[in-house]
Amino acid sequence: MNSLSLQKLSVSRTDREQSSGKMTSAKDDLYPRKILDYMEGFMVSKTLFAACELGVFEQLHASAQPLSSADLAQALGLSSDATERLLSACVGLELLNTQTNPAGEVVYSNTEMSTVFLIESSPRSLYHSIQYSSRTIYLCWHYLTDAIREGNNQYEKAFGINSKDLFQALYRSDDEMVKFMHLMNSIWNICGHDVITAFDLSPFRCICDLGGCSGALAKQCLSLYPQSSLIIFDLPKVIQTSRQHFVSEPHERISFCEGDFFKDALPPADLYILARILHDWTDQRSIELLTKVHQSCTSGGGVLLIESLLYEDNSGPLTGQLYSLNMLVQTEGRERKGSDYSRLLTTAGFTCVQIHRTDKLYDVILARK
Repeated sequence: MNSLSLQKLSVSRTDREQSSGKMTSAKDDLYPRKILDYMEGFMVSKTLFAACELGVFEQLHASAQPLSSADLAQALGLSSDATERLLSACVGLELLNTQTNPAGEVVYSNTEMSTVFLIESSPRSLYHSIQYSSRTIYLCWHYLTDAIREGNNQYEKAFGINSKDLFQALYRSDDEMVKFMHLMNSIWNICGHDVITAFDLSPFRCICDLGGCSGALAKQCLSLYPQSSLIIFDLPKVIQTSRQHFVSEPHERISFCEGDFFKDALPPADLYILARILHDWTDQRSIELLTKVHQSCTSGGGVLLIESLLYEDNSGPLTGQLYSLNMLVQTEGRERKGSDYSRLLTTAGFTCVQIHRTDKLYDVILARK
C-alpha cells in the first residue's frame, strides 16, 4: 500500500472517529437524564419516608452491630425480600453503609448523616419533618394539578377538611398539630442559628415571636442574646401544647401569650419575629398583620421576617420555587422576592428595610419603625 493510500486510510479513520464522537455526543444530548431524574424524584422521597416510618434507622442505631436484611426484617416484622430491596435503595441513596461479615452475609449500618439527621433522639433530627412530609404534605401534592387549575389549597380533597379557616385545617386534630409543631421544632433546631445571627439583635430587649409554635426559635434567640426576654405568641391550643411538650421547664426569660394575631391585641415589644408566617397569607392579609405589628411595636423597634426568598428575576432558587408550590397546595400564601417583602413592609409603615441571604433554606429581613 503506497503512502497516498495510507494517508487516505488515516483520514478515513479519523473522520469515522470524529463522526462517531459526534454521534455519541448527540445521543448523550438526546438522553433525558434530568427529566428521568425528575420523574423518579418521588421514588427517592418515598424510599426515605418509608425507611423512617418503618424504623429502619432507629433499629440499626439501637443495634450494637450491623444487621443483615433478614435480621432487620425479623426485628421490624417486615417482608425479608422487600426489606432487602429497601435497604439496597438506601445504600444507593447514601443513607446506609454496607459490608460483608465473616459469615459472608451482607450487613447494613447507618451512615453518619443518617445518625445525625434521621434518628428521632438526635438534637438535629429531621425525623418529625420527614413524618409530616410523608403523611401530610405528600398527600396535598397529589392534587397539585387541581391546585394550579383552581388556584387554592387542597386540604378538602386530601383530608375532607374545609380550609376556610387555614389553621383549623392545618391543626385538624391534636395529633396533627403536634406533628406540625415537631416539624417546626426540627427546622429551627437546624436553621435557627443562621437566621437569628443574620443581624445584631442585641439592642432589642423585649422580643415577641409571633406564631412561635414550639419555642425552638425562641430558645435559639435567648441563647444568643441572654440579655433579652422573649414572648411566644400563638393560638391557645398551640401554647398549651408547647408548654406540655416543648417548653415544659419554667424559663424566667420566656413568657407566653395566647391569641389570634389577626383578631387579638399583640403584646408590646421592641422586636417582632415573624418566622415562616407571611408566606401563609395573601398580600392583603400580610399587610394587615404587619400594620398591626407596626402599631404595637415600641418606638425605634423593628420586625424580623424569616422566609425563603425568591430571586428577583424568577430564576430560583429551586427550593424556594418548590416551597411556593407547597404554599399553593397547603395555604393561601406564596413565597416572595425580597422586593415583595420590602413593599409589604413599607406599606405597613416600616422603614430601613435590610435583606440578608443566608444561602440556606431561609433568608432574613429586618425593618425598623
